[in-house]
Amino acid sequence: MVGLVERVQNRGARVRTVSLEEAIEISEVRMVVEGLCAAKAAERATAADAAELRGIGARMEAAVAMGDVLGYSEANQLLHQRIRDLSGQGAAERVLERLRAQGVRHQFRLALQPGRPAVSLPEHLAIIEAICAGDAQAAEQAVRRHLTSVIEALKATNPQPSGVLLR
Repeated sequence: MVGLVERVQNRGARVRTVSLEEAIEISEVRMVVEGLCAAKAAERATAADAAELRGIGARMEAAVAMGDVLGYSEANQLLHQRIRDLSGQGAAERVLERLRAQGVRHQFRLALQPGRPAVSLPEHLAIIEAICAGDAQAAEQAVRRHLTSVIEALKATNPQPSGVLLR
């Protein structure tokens, strides 16, 4: 995987397009690294951290109830950022930031998919509750379930012709 910009001989540079297959691979890597971050966050979260995460969850619930896709997306990003912060995993944070930047076009497309916030909301609430309970294993599993759902939604944004499978 290379960066966001690619050099084109005799033409200069351009923003690299990330294919659907690569977006799925990025989500698979995120599954492992974000799972680690959630597990570490569950081990480290204080009562104040738990209250903050639950507040973000309430903000996400309100956004879904109001049909505020942008508000939901912003709260979603904030939640993932706070989990990374709480984890104390600097190397993981750097990896995830690079992956997020590369997959942003596909993430945006998912955010606009009708009904997607209502599907991902309970997944995020499960992550929050596992972290707040201090259950590292449940937090990691909740992240894995959520990102498995993201992968399935990505595949649904660009269904393959019959007989062609994405790995």
